[in-house]
Amino acid sequence: MMFAKTNFLKSVTLAVALATSAHAHRAWLLPSATVFSGDDKWVTIDAAISNDLFYFEHVPMRLENLTAIAPDGSVLKPQFLNTGKYRSTFDVELEKSGTYKFAVVNQSVMASWEENGETKRWRGPAANADKEIPANAAKLQKSGMSQRIEVFVTAGKPTRKVLEPTGKGLELVAETHPNDLFAGEKAKFGFLVDGKPAANITVTVAPGGKRYRDNLKELQLKTDADGMFTVPFTEAGMYWLNATANVGGSRASYVATLEVLPQ
Repeated sequence: MMFAKTNFLKSVTLAVALATSAHAHRAWLLPSATVFSGDDKWVTIDAAISNDLFYFEHVPMRLENLTAIAPDGSVLKPQFLNTGKYRSTFDVELEKSGTYKFAVVNQSVMASWEENGETKRWRGPAANADKEIPANAAKLQKSGMSQRIEVFVTAGKPTRKVLEPTGKGLELVAETHPNDLFAGEKAKFGFLVDGKPAANITVTVAPGGKRYRDNLKELQLKTDADGMFTVPFTEAGMYWLNATANVGGSRASYVATLEVLPQ
């Protein structure tokens, strides 16, 4: 069998375990804060895959596919990147006012085909698929996986340029700004799949800190015909938002960490 042996594949293989089950491994980015003011603003972000949300006890998230986007849409270079036993970390100086987006975007392909009467298999980054899979492969079966893991932070006044969708994969539509969330208020979001409304998909919203309580307090929501849904945030804290969609034999997933502030 032919398998790509890269760090990227390790991260994709582990992250594919994302599910809404309470016992599934979950990927997440956790910022030191989501709203900043004053001078000399820096954010530190932890990146991990764990059983308990926002605790480091399984494996680190790989950062090969990390992108940091400034409020004006320019791409930044994160600093002090480090991958340890249970988590990865990086820092970014928030030099410009507005909302920043940090995203880890993975795209992979799994394929099987027949060659000289023998079944061949390959799995790896989508960018390598054309090189690794024969052009005229017999009995070719192929499926894709796209995964987007995001977090947003704001320095000063919230802005919306980084919230604009790219039209690729499963993406969040933030009618309510993700850095303008308060306990006791409802937030309205939506999902797009390749730029089109993702209707009737399940969205999981789970607060962190579940190791200290018996009740998981997870919400299971459904998007409407326009791909929209409403989240009633009752308590302050960090939340994990997750959705998946199947499109033409491919699987797309999305994860965001949201901070809900007290009133």
